[in-house]
Amino acid sequence: MTPTITAFERSPDGGKGLARDTRVRWALEEVGQPYEVRLVSFQAMKEPAHLALHPFGQIPTYEHGDLALFETGSIVLHIAEHHAGLLPRDANARARAISWMFAAVNTVEPPILELATARILESDKPWTRERLPLVMDRIRDRLKQLSAHLDDADWLDGTFSAGDLMMVSVLLRLRASGILDEFPGLSAYIARGEARPAYKRAFEAQLAVNTR
Repeated sequence: MTPTITAFERSPDGGKGLARDTRVRWALEEVGQPYEVRLVSFQAMKEPAHLALHPFGQIPTYEHGDLALFETGSIVLHIAEHHAGLLPRDANARARAISWMFAAVNTVEPPILELATARILESDKPWTRERLPLVMDRIRDRLKQLSAHLDDADWLDGTFSAGDLMMVSVLLRLRASGILDEFPGLSAYIARGEARPAYKRAFEAQLAVNTR
């Protein structure tokens, strides 16, 4: 049985790979699992049929048989646990890879999303001008710590894993901000992720939806 994921009928980023379905597409491509995509509009995301899959009315969702999942971290972990290629065989290395998945969405991504909120949704607020530098500094602190850990290694913990997939996906959201220019090691790390054939296929699939 082929899994089905949901994705934006028209992504807010215009197909730049920042919509979260790209993370799930990438994971499925890495493990060689065919999948189907059901496109949903913003209106459909708030209707009962979609809310039954995702209580918060977002994308992506993942359906496989009688299993329905939401949240990209959960979906990618499920894929990684059921297919070879995204988690190491060694139990300790496997646990570390999962830790990096959580670090990507729980530690690194929150201030990045805060920056997007400040710039896009709160740009007209009187406090935004003072708040932005504080948010940028919080992001820099995380990037310094991440860069120090990565050092000159290709990946976070030996070979490429679901931890790297999630981390690269999160860091890509910073590209337009210019902050990554201050961290050439992380820029190179992101480039290695983007160079993976599975990522390219996922990106192209998401772009195709938005350029038809």
